[in-house]
Amino acid sequence: MLYGYAGKVLFVNLTDGTFEIKDLEEQAARDFQGGHALGAYYLYKYMKPHTPVFDPESWIGFFCGQLNGDGTFMSPRYMVVSKSPVTNGWNDANSGGAFGPNLRQAGFDAVMVHGISPKPVYLEINDGVPSLHDATKMWGMTTLETEAALREELGLKKVSAAIIGPGGENLSWYAAVMNDSHRAAGRGGSGAVMGSKKLKAIVPHGGKKPEVYDKEALKKANKDIMDWQKNGPLKDLANTFKQYGTGASYGASLLSGDCIVLNGTGAGVTDVAKEDVEALGAPEMDKKYRVKKFACNGCSIGCGAIYQLLDGKYKIEDTGRPEYETQGGFGPMCGNNSDTEALNQCNFLCNEYGLDTISCAGTISWVMECCDHGELGAEQLDGKEYHMGDVDGMVELCEKICKGEGVGEILQKGSRYCAEYWGVGYDRLVTAGGIELAMHDSRFAPMLARTLKFDPTPGRHVKGGLGANSGNEPAPGKFDYDNKIEADVNGTILYEVIHSGGFCEFTDWGYDTFRHYLDVENAVTGFNYTREDLDKIGKRDFFIRQAFNLREGITRKDATISDRMIGVPPLEKGPLAGVTVPVDHLGDNFFGAMGCDLETGMPTLETYREIGGMDIVIKDFYPEAVADAQE
Repeated sequence: MLYGYAGKVLFVNLTDGTFEIKDLEEQAARDFQGGHALGAYYLYKYMKPHTPVFDPESWIGFFCGQLNGDGTFMSPRYMVVSKSPVTNGWNDANSGGAFGPNLRQAGFDAVMVHGISPKPVYLEINDGVPSLHDATKMWGMTTLETEAALREELGLKKVSAAIIGPGGENLSWYAAVMNDSHRAAGRGGSGAVMGSKKLKAIVPHGGKKPEVYDKEALKKANKDIMDWQKNGPLKDLANTFKQYGTGASYGASLLSGDCIVLNGTGAGVTDVAKEDVEALGAPEMDKKYRVKKFACNGCSIGCGAIYQLLDGKYKIEDTGRPEYETQGGFGPMCGNNSDTEALNQCNFLCNEYGLDTISCAGTISWVMECCDHGELGAEQLDGKEYHMGDVDGMVELCEKICKGEGVGEILQKGSRYCAEYWGVGYDRLVTAGGIELAMHDSRFAPMLARTLKFDPTPGRHVKGGLGANSGNEPAPGKFDYDNKIEADVNGTILYEVIHSGGFCEFTDWGYDTFRHYLDVENAVTGFNYTREDLDKIGKRDFFIRQAFNLREGITRKDATISDRMIGVPPLEKGPLAGVTVPVDHLGDNFFGAMGCDLETGMPTLETYREIGGMDIVIKDFYPEAVADAQE
């Protein structure tokens, strides 16, 4: 018996409207836990190499984290997995709320979807029974409108559905999959893949709570976690995020040089007035707009909040408090240093239309810088120019993008596509793998550049390694790269375990890390993982995602990051002045320590065998080894 899991995977063919229910592969669950890693295993197994992203035989999967829905604190996050329209390689997008727990309690650990429906549909899963419903009337609705329509049609008081808005319907390359009104699996265009299949929503509901291996051990572990958060060495951090969420760090990030400013050409301490440093941060905005708190399923922190803006130039009755990335993106990234109403309107529009705020803001800031330098103008932009700091223009462009109107139809494919389309602004891109970067400058945290460029899901600040927080280390230690190799690998393992386990990333301080991960995972599953097991799982999770790319012909040499974001040329002023990041040297260090070929990034056969569980990959990359074993 698989404790903690539903034990079933639902396969949906939208072309003919049929279903197949298969048992979850127990060994795969042990090896990859859940989330992005188990999703990569299944997509690798079922999706043929080189399938075009919007082809009927392109798959999209919705995978519960290992501990979704079993009562473990801070473990609500699920993954949407697919091919990315931006990279033509692997993509995973992570979201919280209650969708993952609801999917498992509806009887499934994952939903795998392929085919293209002849008309818009939504998938209902009611206590293990799937059914497709006509969604023609919902096509074109915003996400909140769709939630309301689903509640009414299904007679439910509350739904936690995975939904696309018009952004996904229009196949925007940064369309998000939205759930719980304000939560987003936002990055890499998963919403566009869902839209290409005419799938408006997935609505799971039911009461099939997974059976826990040792309920008393789980209860004890949760109690210990709460004590750690209330009384441990990081209690002040826990309290800050409980109150203000990710936006608590906005002002400090501006001052340090962490937050990307003016499309990467500036820095907060030199380009934002002192009195505006805190203006867009959560502590200040909460005073004006917060009406209630919001927490994901089973969360002991509760970092979210709901805002209302009823008295200004934009009337917003219900919107999620902007996260730090959104504050920075529609803030100083676009030259907006203090207009909270414009910031919240852009956040509201992206949530309603189902777009990733990071890529939307990054595309707009790129347009603004190109206009400032005469590379784009009224001829390309519907008769108007948009310059850095034009907050009304920022909102106008955001709305065009969300609706796919006018130039918005071009811009909704992202800044790199636009640079290729118009043949300008290549040196003004702030991307990795073609995906716009979040608001953490890799010149501030140089080790982050390795993650942004070389992770199998590029351009993600939340992937493993030393990450943005490493930028807080003072010089010269921050730049002592060759002494950070082991820490970079361990950080990669940590975040792979977080994501496949379904944990919130706040558990990297909300838990006593691996001690608590082992406590809750073993209490729920009975797998009896050891610390060594988690090390192998972390590497396995990284390599199964990488294997999808390698099979597509995407190797290390294809990885990219904008020269600007590694300091080529370096900035001349501010806290990041003079910094150039040797990102390829960091890649050599990382891939060497992970047991990979330095040119391709592919693990050696010995590396695959050492971590185990990679037979599905070995047969493709080392067929001679399989043949030898069979003789």
